[in-house]
Amino acid sequence: MAGLKLRKIDKNFGMVQVIKGLDLDVEHGEFVVFVGPSGCGKSTLLRMIAGLEEITGGELYIGDEYCNEIAPRDRGIAMVFQSYALYPHMSVYDNVGFALKMAGVTGKERDAKIRDAARILQMEELLERKPAQLSGGQRQRVAIGRAIVRDPKVFLFDEPLSNLDAALRVDMRMEIAKLHNELDATMIYVTHDQVEAMTLADKIVVLDHGVVQQVGAPLELYHTPANLFVAGFIGAPKMNLLPVKVSAVDAKSITVASDDINDMKMDSTGHDVKVGDELILGIRPQYLRLAKGKGTTTGKVQIVENLGSETVINVKLPSDTTLIATVQGDATATFEQDLSLDFLADQAHLFLPSGPAVRIGKPPVYD
Repeated sequence: MAGLKLRKIDKNFGMVQVIKGLDLDVEHGEFVVFVGPSGCGKSTLLRMIAGLEEITGGELYIGDEYCNEIAPRDRGIAMVFQSYALYPHMSVYDNVGFALKMAGVTGKERDAKIRDAARILQMEELLERKPAQLSGGQRQRVAIGRAIVRDPKVFLFDEPLSNLDAALRVDMRMEIAKLHNELDATMIYVTHDQVEAMTLADKIVVLDHGVVQQVGAPLELYHTPANLFVAGFIGAPKMNLLPVKVSAVDAKSITVASDDINDMKMDSTGHDVKVGDELILGIRPQYLRLAKGKGTTTGKVQIVENLGSETVINVKLPSDTTLIATVQGDATATFEQDLSLDFLADQAHLFLPSGPAVRIGKPPVYD
């Protein structure tokens, strides 16, 4: 296995620049997930690492080897696609071993690699079946097995679970996590699913318009977003982002308010913030509470989603902004009911309208 280094990587399609001066280090054995909205460049970046897209500018190293001009088959990578791309007329055994056969690997060595991959993926009983006899999850296991037998330096996954139903995605997510631990492999994974990113990754790379917005451990991005984009993208339900004005400042605190929010006092930002400054208040739905009195804000209930362990409530504020609150257990609320909510000020973030964070809330402490 090996790590990767990307230095000032650019990718242009004609006059359109889709990857812009990207720098990234992936250590040996790390599980790195690329996330971002559609069109952000995450799949293009993965294909550049694989050698399926030409690098317009910059340098790519796999291990210590400069790989810009090296053919895909010689880079020591194995890629698992969203489409299983299995040969329908071949058995699972032959599908898994096809690349080895084409590479001239002897029958005995090939057999050992195929059966070892089948053991790791718990699909030994499937080896004689054809793809048409397999479920979606089983077919994806075969595709992953085809990658394992090549003993690559780096595994690349391009949204491999997108075609599976919700239950199968959970199962396959667990399988991939176990595979990473068993192989101690370097893996790079592209997904639009935040649950996959948060549960699988050692490190998440958040991309927008070909630019890295933040790199860090999943909980680091969740609790300490660097800017408005990361704050709004990471987390489900997503963070509430509300425009506010600074109404008071002293050495230890700052108070913000708006037409929707009553005066809300929190610890000082440590930045040069003045009375009258316009900011964006960010607070996650989990850090709102049902108020017994006036509360931080009041709005009208629009949607109530009772999920058993928690209830998600959408509230329309006076400005027509929608606020999402996630409260523990069953909460009784009806359409158009007036509902008051308290914000946990310690967990609130503040951002400049241009994006950068000026105050990061404290991660909650649980008993």
